[in-house]
Amino acid sequence: MWKWEVAEPRGVIIIVHGAGEHHGRYQWLAKKWNQHGLEVIMGDLPGQGQTRGKRGHIQSFNQYIDTVEGWIEEGRKKKLPIFLFGHSMGGLVAIRTLMDRSYAYIEGVILSSPCLGLTQPPGKNKEFAMKLVHIVAPSFSAKSGIKPELTTRNEQIREAYIRDELRVTKVSARWYQELTKAMRLSHRYPEKFPDLPLLVLQSGEDYIVDKFAVRDWFNSLALTNKHYKEWDRLYHEIFNEPEREEVFRHAIGFVNMILR
Repeated sequence: MWKWEVAEPRGVIIIVHGAGEHHGRYQWLAKKWNQHGLEVIMGDLPGQGQTRGKRGHIQSFNQYIDTVEGWIEEGRKKKLPIFLFGHSMGGLVAIRTLMDRSYAYIEGVILSSPCLGLTQPPGKNKEFAMKLVHIVAPSFSAKSGIKPELTTRNEQIREAYIRDELRVTKVSARWYQELTKAMRLSHRYPEKFPDLPLLVLQSGEDYIVDKFAVRDWFNSLALTNKHYKEWDRLYHEIFNEPEREEVFRHAIGFVNMILR
């Protein structure tokens, strides 16, 4: 767990990264939050980044939830408003955490292209084969299929990600089954998502996450305060796109609206 602190904080942002990446890819975003008086807490999810254990593998999605709950608990020590931010799979982890655990001190949620469906899910034959492998060899790994050129139009960030030694390119059969189960539960029980202010920022040209599944989930929520913004032409990693300053202005506007 890492912290980016400021002198007189007015809130705390918990950042949950996506699959195959790590917290270090969010330093630009952490600095932006700091500039607006918000402290940042983030770390690496199990099997990702600098964590121990088999890379790209989990026994249960609860490992992710437990980890994020620990970050939130650290944020609660500040006794300040907390905002939970999750990108892609991190967005799914944020959703499942809020569905199953306490959300005390959390004042708002920001989801960036949350993984609530895949643009190119495995075919039926491959899906069946993966279920069999999951039973007999759950830690067996295969390529994730996430191509850097499909995540962002920002060439500099894309090249840095390709060279990133912490990038995870393979995932296990158990990981995939746990991911699909988490997506299924999120869609099946929208009433379990707490009535918190929600901002969903969705890539308009997303080659990783199914934006229609995201929209369907958002529409199923009976929340008092919810906002959906789709960014035309932007790829999956909207906070890494050339237009990311504009995306951030939308996000900080949401936070300021709550903290005013």
